[in-house]
Amino acid sequence: MKFVFPRAEYEDGATAYIREFHDHASQVNGAGGLERYLRDHTYSEWLAKVRADADIANVPPGKVPSLTYFYVRESDDKIIGMINIRLALNDFLRTEGGHIGYSIRPTERRRGYGTQMLREALEFCAPIGLREVILTCDKSNPASSGVIKNCGGVLDAEFFSEAYNKVIQRYKIIR
Repeated sequence: MKFVFPRAEYEDGATAYIREFHDHASQVNGAGGLERYLRDHTYSEWLAKVRADADIANVPPGKVPSLTYFYVRESDDKIIGMINIRLALNDFLRTEGGHIGYSIRPTERRRGYGTQMLREALEFCAPIGLREVILTCDKSNPASSGVIKNCGGVLDAEFFSEAYNKVIQRYKIIR
């Protein structure tokens, strides 16, 4: 498995990734807005957005710098997951979004990819100064809370989110 910064040659794989979520009636998280861009814009515009998100010096007011990666299986170059690492937090993200959002394609779940991907992402966080990492998930998603706990997450809070209209669990991982 490897992290791959999104690029043009992954357009078909990225489209298939999002389509699989729709086919399985599964919510897409941690994809850096890919689902919305494929619906309302183009993959090329999403690539420009992902590059802009990583441009720390020029992030627009109210936004935070972030890095989005595909998690790719090397044997077949298939996108298995996606992860979005926010390098800073605004008030909303500090409470309801956290530093990291992630997803695993529905047909590849329950194979340990989520835990593996999050562990590898956390290894990236410490050297760039993220030693206390906040992650959130829906209370109704025990698989996601299990991934977070497998990586050392400790429940910090549980609350009803007006923005998501769901009960959210917020975890902290201290490295």
